[in-house]
Amino acid sequence: MSLISEYPILATISSPEDLRALPEDQLVPLADELRNYLIHSVSGCGGHFAAGLGTVELTVALHYVFNTPEDRLVWDVGHQCYPHKILTGRRDRIGTIRQKDGLTPFLKREESSYDSFGAGHSSTSISAALGMAIAAAKQNSGRKAIAIIGDGGMTAGLAYEALDHAGGLKDIDLLVILNDNDMSISPNVGALSSYLARLLSGKFYTTIHEGGRKVLNKIPAMWDLALRTEKHVKGMVTPGPGTFFEELGFNYIGPISGHDIPTLVKILKNLRDLKGPRLLHVVTTKGKGYAPAEADPVKYHGVTKFDPKVGIVPSKSKPSSLTYTQVFGEWLCDMAALDERLVGITPAMREGSGLVKFSELYPDRYFDVGIAEQHSVTVAAGMACDGLKPVVAIYSTFLQRAYDQVIHDVVIQHLPVLFAIDRAGVVGPDGPTHNGSYDFTYLRCLPDTVIMAPADENECRQMLYTGFRLDQPAAVRYPRGNGPGVQVQKEMTALPVGRAELRRQGRRIALLAFGTMVAPAMEIAEKFDATVVNMRFVKPLDEEMILKLANSHDCLVTLEENVIPGGAGSGINECLATHGVQIPILNIGLPDRFIEHGSREDMLTDAGLDKDGISRSVEKFYGSSVSRNKAAIGK
Repeated sequence: MSLISEYPILATISSPEDLRALPEDQLVPLADELRNYLIHSVSGCGGHFAAGLGTVELTVALHYVFNTPEDRLVWDVGHQCYPHKILTGRRDRIGTIRQKDGLTPFLKREESSYDSFGAGHSSTSISAALGMAIAAAKQNSGRKAIAIIGDGGMTAGLAYEALDHAGGLKDIDLLVILNDNDMSISPNVGALSSYLARLLSGKFYTTIHEGGRKVLNKIPAMWDLALRTEKHVKGMVTPGPGTFFEELGFNYIGPISGHDIPTLVKILKNLRDLKGPRLLHVVTTKGKGYAPAEADPVKYHGVTKFDPKVGIVPSKSKPSSLTYTQVFGEWLCDMAALDERLVGITPAMREGSGLVKFSELYPDRYFDVGIAEQHSVTVAAGMACDGLKPVVAIYSTFLQRAYDQVIHDVVIQHLPVLFAIDRAGVVGPDGPTHNGSYDFTYLRCLPDTVIMAPADENECRQMLYTGFRLDQPAAVRYPRGNGPGVQVQKEMTALPVGRAELRRQGRRIALLAFGTMVAPAMEIAEKFDATVVNMRFVKPLDEEMILKLANSHDCLVTLEENVIPGGAGSGINECLATHGVQIPILNIGLPDRFIEHGSREDMLTDAGLDKDGISRSVEKFYGSSVSRNKAAIGK
C-alpha cells in the first residue's frame, strides 16, 4: 500500500510549512496518521519508541503554532523527537534511524535546520533555549525559544539552574514545556482545568494581571493581597508545581492533556503572544496509542524490530554468552550477600546498568538518584565517609557529567568508591553522544585511582571484586554487549593490582592490549608470531612487564578502545620515556574524530579496531619500523 493511500494527510507534509497550511480540523486525523506511521516505521527498524508515541499531538501542535525553524524548538534528550523528525522533511528516511549512514538517533544540527540544538544527554534543553532567548532579545529578532523537557529530565540539577536563571529575566521570550509522562492524567486535568489554563494564558487574564500590577503597585497592601489571591486561585488547580514554578519567576499554566490538540493549539497560541518566562505543564502517556507500550513503557522505551500486531516477544534462543552488564548485576547481588556495607547507586539507569535484581533483593541498599550524575558521585562519597562501600553503576558518557565530583569529592579525599563503568568504548546505534571514548583519558590523570579493563566476562567479575576490596577510588570499565564467551567463576578472587597477564609468547612484535582489544590481538598474533599481553590495569601500569617487553622485542603496539590522546597507550609511552627506553611504538585506539552511529561492529571497523584494521596497521608499522632500524644500524 502506498504512503498516500494509507496516510493521505501525512503524505502531503514535507515540512512544517505544509502542516501550517492545513485547516485546524485536520490536525487530529494527521496525528492519528503520524502515530500509526511511527508504529509501522520503528517496529520495522528498531529505535526509541514509547516516548515518541507520547509526544505526537504535542509535536503537531508546536509546529502548527510556531514558525519553525525560525522559532527554536529545543527538545530534551531526543527520545521524544521521532515525530519531530517525520514532520521536518525526514519522513521517508525514518526507517534508517540509528543505522549506519541513516538518520541520527537524537537531535543533530548538521542533520536538519529544525534541530535547533544537538542533544543525546538529558536536561540541557532549558539552558540552551534560554541562551537562544537571550540572543533573540539582544538581536531584537522576535524569535521564540521553546524548550520541551520530560519530567525525568527535571530531576537533573542543570534544569533547575536554568530555571533559576531564567526566572529572574523578565524581558526574555522563553517558553518551557514540561512533558509530564510518568503519571496518568489525574481527574483535575479535564474540561475545567483546560478552561482555566486557557483563561490564565489568555489576553484577558494577562491584561488584568499587568494592568493590576501598574495600578496596585501604587498601593502595596492591595497589590500584596492581589498576588496572594491570584496564587491561591492557581493553587486550587495546581497546588504543587504551580506554586513552585511561580516562585521561581515563571508564569505557570497547567496541567493540561498533552493529547488534546484543540486545547494545545489554543493555549500555545495564547502563550506565543506573551513575554517573559512561561512554563506549560502537559501530561502525556508514554506509548500512547499502542497498548503494549502503554502497559509497559520501560520495555518499549528502546526496541529492536518487532511485529506490531504481536508486540515484543522474548527470544527463545539463549545468548551464546553473558553481557558485561549481566556479569555486573550478578556480581553486585553476590557481593551484597557477602558484605552488608555494599550499597548500589545509579543515576536513573536501573535497567540499563543491570540493577533490577539487586533493587528487588536489597531495596534498602539500592539508590536511584534520578538523572543526577553529579549527585550520584557525591552522595557515594558521603556514604564512603561514614563506613559504607558504595558502588556507582554509571555509563561512561554519563560519568563525564560528574567529573568534578569524581576529582573533588572522591579522589582528593581518597574515598573507597567503586565505579562500574558500562558502555565503555563504542556503543553502536546511539552514536557519538553515547560512545565511551574518553574514560581512560579522563581517569588516568587522577592520582591514586585504580583503573581496570577486563578482557572477558570472568575477568570483569574478578576485577569488580578487586576494586571493591580496595581502600581507594577504583574503576572497572566494560563495553556494551556480550563478552567472548568465557565461563564466569562463582568464586571471587582478587587480582594482583598493577599486574598484567602474558597471553601468548612470541617474538619481535609485542601487542599490549587493554580490555576488549585482547580478543582481536589474539586473533592476529599468529600471523605476526607476536607476543600478546592482557594489560588488565590502565593504572597502575605493569611497568616491569613493559620494560621487559621493550628489551626483548623489535617494537611495541598498544591497543585500546579509547581515544589515543592521553589514553592507556600514552601511559606506556610515558613509562618508556621516564626510563629512557627508545623503541618503535605504535598506539592504536579510537581516532581523533567522532565515530558516527551504526552497529558496534560497524563502528569498530570504521575506527580501524576490528581484526583486519588492526592487522593492516601492525603490518604497515612493523615494516616501516624494521626498515628504520636497519637504516640506523647501517649508519
